Amino acid sequence: MQKTTIALAASLFSITLLTGCASSTDSGSKLISFPGAYKIDIQQGNVITQEMVDQLRPGMTRAQVQYVMGTPLLEDTFNSHRWDYVYSLQPGGKSREQKTVTLLFENDQLRSIQGDLRPGTNQQ
Repeated sequence: MQKTTIALAASLFSITLLTGCASSTDSGSKLISFPGAYKIDIQQGNVITQEMVDQLRPGMTRAQVQYVMGTPLLEDTFNSHRWDYVYSLQPGGKSREQKTVTLLFENDQLRSIQGDLRPGTNQQ
């Protein structure tokens, strides 16, 4: 009887402690949040700016495009005529912003630009 009571008390105490670890914040994705804690900005991929995209012109060679934009984040293995640039920024504790630019080549010259940023469009 006494062993059963001790085992029941120990299991209730353990369950109580474990429920504290499973508490979530308002976003639901974080398990534990400390108020006032600094959250870093997370940047991933190639930095893409409107000024960089404005420098692109149809007919540019791959080397010229790479000089302006940098090395592409994704080079399609099955389609060597496509370069993808992806940039995401998540300011500390806020929602993530993502920009993509896809460049298509024909005969090693730039033919088309697709994505969130295009030449001549000033987005702020």
